[in-house]
Amino acid sequence: MMSKQDAFYMARAIQLAKRGRYTTDPNPRVGCVIVRDDEIIGEGWHVKAGLAHAEVDALKNVPDGRGATVYVTLEPCSHHGKTPPCCDALIAAGVSRVVAAMQDPNPLVAGKGLEKLKAAGIDVSCGVLQDDVARLNLGFIKRMTANRPFVRSKLAMSLDGRTAMASGESKWITSAEARADVQRLRAESSAILTGINTVLADDPALNARVDFEVLQPLRVVLDSELNMPLTAQMAGLPGRSLILTCSPDEQKREALQAVGFEVYMLAGNNGRLDLSAVMAFLAQQQINEVLVEAGSVLNGALLAENLIDELIFYMAPCILGDQGRGLFHLPGVTTMADKKVLKLLDARQVGGDLRLTFETQGNFLPFQ
Repeated sequence: MMSKQDAFYMARAIQLAKRGRYTTDPNPRVGCVIVRDDEIIGEGWHVKAGLAHAEVDALKNVPDGRGATVYVTLEPCSHHGKTPPCCDALIAAGVSRVVAAMQDPNPLVAGKGLEKLKAAGIDVSCGVLQDDVARLNLGFIKRMTANRPFVRSKLAMSLDGRTAMASGESKWITSAEARADVQRLRAESSAILTGINTVLADDPALNARVDFEVLQPLRVVLDSELNMPLTAQMAGLPGRSLILTCSPDEQKREALQAVGFEVYMLAGNNGRLDLSAVMAFLAQQQINEVLVEAGSVLNGALLAENLIDELIFYMAPCILGDQGRGLFHLPGVTTMADKKVLKLLDARQVGGDLRLTFETQGNFLPFQ
């Protein structure tokens, strides 16, 4: 049974883990609190891949850990990666107890860290506030357990479910506050995914425009026939811009690579990219969380193949009429039995708009 004391200090560790929300990719967000005699003597969090893990960061100002309890949001690692094993550091510090929120889903760890601590005579507990920590690392967990990223789709719409006028005009349906909220969503994502039709219509930058430190997301465009313009603005932006295609046209590929795009050929199906192959490729690129910013065709295709885990709708207090463009192209939905059922997770007001967050049933917490 979880004690109030364990829950209290783990909640603090979760607060610390959240400080790495925009910078830790491809690593998970992890926080750590070290307590002795009911007093916090050390705190830390993982800031960026290659830098100290949360446990080592917390230990840096704790010369003597004897008798201390360590609260960490994820099982301490037991293998050599870019940094030495955290288990070794905790054992060397002489801590008496380690409380982990959840086991690490990484097969390189996956319980081995906890066992190593137990073998060293350290009292170990696991499972304190596990769901809260899992929600902070949905992408990492999904990649490790399902070999694909956690996919979140963002859509802006009117009260009558329209994303644009029939002409394609859509600036702006939602408020400035809602658009700023989207920038934070971008900053939190490992990659932003769109389709070539959106690029041709809007020439988007697909970057996070925020006033805090952020690891800019990867820009990914699905372009089955390599119709990407050589003049697209994202080609000249800092960071990586990827085009995923099933076209064998080497001339187009070389021209796009010459202006700064990375072009990768993946499996296709009837001339269109295989979306499951896309997700497996992104997992290979160590992408944890994907934010989809696309039109009805790509959103519909992803939803039809159960590749969207979370949907965020920004609903503006306006009506665009039945000639406007819809949210999802779903030709396979012809009867009520075919409908896509969602589960509401959150509803809140952002500026003058309503932000609604839904999970697609069965996709949200992959470790359960």
